Amino acid sequence: MVDVHGALPLPWLGATLRDVLQRQQAHALLLHGPRGVGQFELAIAVAQGWLCEGAPASPRPCGQCAGCKLVQARTHPDLLVLVPEALQAPLGWGASDEDDAPVERTGKAKPSQEIKVDAVRRAVAFAQTTSGRGRGKVVVLHPAERMNGIAANTLLKTLEEPPGDARFVLSSAAPDALLPTIRSRCQAVPVAPPLVADAIAWLTGQGVAQPAVLLAATGNQPQEALAWSQQGVDAALWTRLPALVAQGAAEALAGWPLPRVVDALQKLCHDAACVAAGATPRYFPASVVALGADAAALNLWRTELTRVARNAEHPWNSPLLIESLVQQGQRALARRSPAKQGVSVHSRP
Repeated sequence: MVDVHGALPLPWLGATLRDVLQRQQAHALLLHGPRGVGQFELAIAVAQGWLCEGAPASPRPCGQCAGCKLVQARTHPDLLVLVPEALQAPLGWGASDEDDAPVERTGKAKPSQEIKVDAVRRAVAFAQTTSGRGRGKVVVLHPAERMNGIAANTLLKTLEEPPGDARFVLSSAAPDALLPTIRSRCQAVPVAPPLVADAIAWLTGQGVAQPAVLLAATGNQPQEALAWSQQGVDAALWTRLPALVAQGAAEALAGWPLPRVVDALQKLCHDAACVAAGATPRYFPASVVALGADAAALNLWRTELTRVARNAEHPWNSPLLIESLVQQGQRALARRSPAKQGVSVHSRP
């Protein structure tokens, strides 16, 4: 979100924000780009710019007017932010009234990862009401690809015939997962990742040690790198991970959420396959990825990791599953014998 001076906390988004506020006149925007580069923050900043009540000649959002301060306090009556229940706490945006309050859960039920039809219906009704402060109504949906099919079709009619002065901002890391009819009714705004140097400078300012390592580990997603650092995944642990897996040390991943374990092992499998093929690894420093991994075993490991990744949010017995995946990785990372590499151990020069 923009700070009290109207500046974005993610500096690489400033130029895109200015361009959107100065040039984009569409009633619906689709902000799209890689995950972890600030689409949601940009969406909120755009909404704040539209709702800003500062002087006409002042930059928007000004960060000082009543409208800006209401957005910053998450209490603006003309702004509705829809995110899945599972993201309400992490993002700091969520239900603000009794109808939207999260359902009390019992047992092992998890917060929903979807934007459901009831929430979209409320958004449609919200967009049809009169603006309370005279700057229009704004609905932000993030991540837009989390709308289920019924919810997306419910929104489609409103995007076709937007009511009054309502505007929509959809942000997405997977725009291809949206209905083509949703995409066609939105003005697309690409959100590019920052330059590596800019991302490293920002992470350094956030207190992240060895930021270049974590930035590469997350696929150049600076927000994700910061989250990893805050959750205890540091550069030292990441660079040790290939050796730990090669040793079968599954206990090193104890306490990690299963989706993160699977993601880390997929990245290690990818980089080991790159090195085996003579290519440069992407996620790990080249110096820590062992040479000579078994290509056939890597392929089997990759297939199993892909299968588990599709259901990583399901209630698996995580410790046993992680141990099994690490053991499979240990076999895949084992150096091939000379015979397997096509060299006879009995040959003589």
